[in-house]
Amino acid sequence: MQYWIPKALTVSVLVSLSGCSVFTNDAHDERNYRAHEAVKVPASLSQPAQDPTYKMDVGQYSNNPDATNYRPPAQVLTVAKGSWVEETDKNARVYFDKNDGIDDLDEFIWESINAVLADNNTQATKADKLLGIIETDWYAIIKPEESWLWNSDESVDLERFKFTIEEKSHQRTASLSAELIDFKGDEPLSDLFKQQLEVRALNQVISEFDYRYRQLEVDMRKRQGIISLEMGFDNKGNAALVTEQSYEAVFDRFSGFLERLSFTIVEINPDTGLITADYKKPESSVWDSIWGDEVTQLPIDEGQYQILVSKTKQGGTSLTWMDEQGDTLEPGTMNGLQQALVAALIQRGINI
Repeated sequence: MQYWIPKALTVSVLVSLSGCSVFTNDAHDERNYRAHEAVKVPASLSQPAQDPTYKMDVGQYSNNPDATNYRPPAQVLTVAKGSWVEETDKNARVYFDKNDGIDDLDEFIWESINAVLADNNTQATKADKLLGIIETDWYAIIKPEESWLWNSDESVDLERFKFTIEEKSHQRTASLSAELIDFKGDEPLSDLFKQQLEVRALNQVISEFDYRYRQLEVDMRKRQGIISLEMGFDNKGNAALVTEQSYEAVFDRFSGFLERLSFTIVEINPDTGLITADYKKPESSVWDSIWGDEVTQLPIDEGQYQILVSKTKQGGTSLTWMDEQGDTLEPGTMNGLQQALVAALIQRGINI
C-alpha cells in the first residue's frame, strides 16, 4: 500500500508529458482554412441553380504548421509592499517607498539586485553605489524548460543588463530601472522582445525585494515578542514570571496567548486578575514539522491551572502560576516554564 503514491505520481507525470500525442491538435489542419465550398451532388442529379451575382469563390489560405507567438508587452509586477509604477512610463521602471524597518532604502534595493545576480550564477561587471548603477555579466533571463527525463537542446539566449537606482532627496522613495545593454541569441532582437526581457529582469528584483522585506517583517515581529519575561517574585514573595509590561496590556492579551499554547480558558476574573485554564499537551505529527506549525509543549502536567496577574511595586506585572488546588508551582518548574514561554513568544513573533 505504501507504493501507491509514487506510482500514481509517475503515471500522472507520464500522461501529462504525453499529452501532445494523446490529444491531437488540429488547429492548423487544412480543412480549417476552407470556406464556401460548392455543394456536391450525385451525378444522377442536376446541379442546383446559382445566381452569379451572389457567387463566391472558395477561400484558400496558406497553412503554416508552426504556431506564431504573439505576446503583449510585459507588465511590471508590483508585488513588493510599497512598490508602484507610473502608468505612462515606457521604461522598465518601478518605485519603492521606504517601509517600516528599512534603514537605508538605496542599500536594500542594492542588496536585492546582488541577490538576484547570485541566484543566476552571475555577477556585476560594474558597480557604482554613488551613481546607483550596476551592470551585470552575461546570464539567461529566460531558461529553457528542463525535465527530469531529458535535457532540452534548445539554445539559450544570454543578456547583460544595467540596473539604475535613483533615490529622491528625502530618501523615502527610490526608483529602479532595468535596461538591456547586450544580447546574444539566434533570433533577431525586436523592440517588443527587448521590453519583455527588461521587465522580466526587473520583476526578478522586485520579487527578491518582496522576499527580503517579508523576512525583515518576521524578524521585527520576533524582536517585538522578546519582552522582559523573567523569573522573579510577586508582591507576596511567591515565585512568578515578571515583565515590565503594564498590567492592562498583559491581562488583555495573555489569555489569547495561552489559547495558542493548547490551553482552554475556563474563567477570566477581571476584578481579581485571575485566569483559570485547562492545559492538554498538543499532539504533534510529521505534518507539523514539515509546515513549521509545531505547537510548543510546556514542561507542566496536563490539568487545570490558575494564573494570577498582578501589578508589581516596580510598576510592571507578575504572573503567579498555581495548580488546581491553588498551590504555587515550584521554582524549578517555573524556570522551565519561563524558558518555554519566551521561546513560544519568539517563534510566533507575539508581543503580549
